[in-house]
Amino acid sequence: MAARKRPAAVLDAGHFTTTTKTQHQRSPPCCKRSRTEIRSAAEYEEETCLGEGGFGCVLLARHRDTCKIVAIKYLNWPDGSQQPPAAAELLREGRFLEACDGNPYVVGFEGLVRDPANGAFGLVMEYIGAPSLHKFLRNRRGGPPLPESTVRAIMWKLLTGASKMHDRHVVHRDIKPGNILVGQDCELVKICDFGLAISMSELPPYAQAGTPFYVAPEMLLGKRDYDALVDTWSLGCVMAEMLTGKTLFLGDDDDDDDDDDATASEIIQLWSIFRLLGTPDERTWPGFTSLPFTVKALRLLLPGHKHSRLRDLFPEEKLSEEGFQVLQGLLTCNPDKRLTAATALKRPWFAAPRSAAKVDNLSFPKKKAPRIKFIPPAMPEKNLLKIPLAVWNAAQRV
Repeated sequence: MAARKRPAAVLDAGHFTTTTKTQHQRSPPCCKRSRTEIRSAAEYEEETCLGEGGFGCVLLARHRDTCKIVAIKYLNWPDGSQQPPAAAELLREGRFLEACDGNPYVVGFEGLVRDPANGAFGLVMEYIGAPSLHKFLRNRRGGPPLPESTVRAIMWKLLTGASKMHDRHVVHRDIKPGNILVGQDCELVKICDFGLAISMSELPPYAQAGTPFYVAPEMLLGKRDYDALVDTWSLGCVMAEMLTGKTLFLGDDDDDDDDDDATASEIIQLWSIFRLLGTPDERTWPGFTSLPFTVKALRLLLPGHKHSRLRDLFPEEKLSEEGFQVLQGLLTCNPDKRLTAATALKRPWFAAPRSAAKVDNLSFPKKKAPRIKFIPPAMPEKNLLKIPLAVWNAAQRV
């Protein structure tokens, strides 16, 4: 019987996730043998496909003995291969989910399975019966924007989840609306898809990774020793998108798919950022001019953007002064001045009454935050940072 291939997919195909190739692949420190038990996929009855896209498919499944509903992620098969993808990539993602155990704003990890029919490995996760934030916002198009109080409640949960995640040395690197699950009442909020996550226990250099519209400027400029602040930039982009219903930094309409320049898409994305927030300099961002792509970026970027126009886009009738201070703090180009998730939560905006008040006193596990003892080395990454404009426009019209 021929090996059964599965379609490539992520939980939400509305945005495209991309990475660039590392200078070299290295094994993390303390590479001990994994003790994760890999069970048989035959223990589960697959019921329906929850989503499919570029990386694998996510299936709804029911455990045959316990009747527990879960989501199982399978990776796509290599083109023309009769061998399923290795378990290392899913095991790596599972380790990050396991490290976030007890965080109510991150999807839970249930283990790994292997399909006895074709040998394919699957990542078993907590099933969340809720759409992605991307789909949630898309379904609201044409209607009124989300109230500031709703945005505040969601941001409190996202920042709380990110803060706890960062305490566990995990950096997601691909926070975006497509990787956030939100219930219709906005009480349920979960960060998902840790396929591009890294551990701060691993030493730099770190690869460029993520979805371009949500990637922090230091990463776009080639900084290889970035940290968890790349996630808080992404959360700032998510906050802006909730307030407007539109992607904040969408790049340039003149994107050329045939451009072979490896940094072209980064320059285009930087132009989108700097024309709104102002182009940094050594005064506002010490070390800015020494980053690998800065000289080229400044040579190609249009001049004249020195001052931030963020407040013009978010006037006080749309976002209060307290809320704007959080947004501005998250969307600060200089990572040394950007708000951390923990610091953002201390801002006055979150002292106001919010619908999340009932969950303020959630107790996280008192156990010491574990260092991640074993993370399989990252799989080779393709240089796919560029997103064809036609593809993005098609996705926006769906």
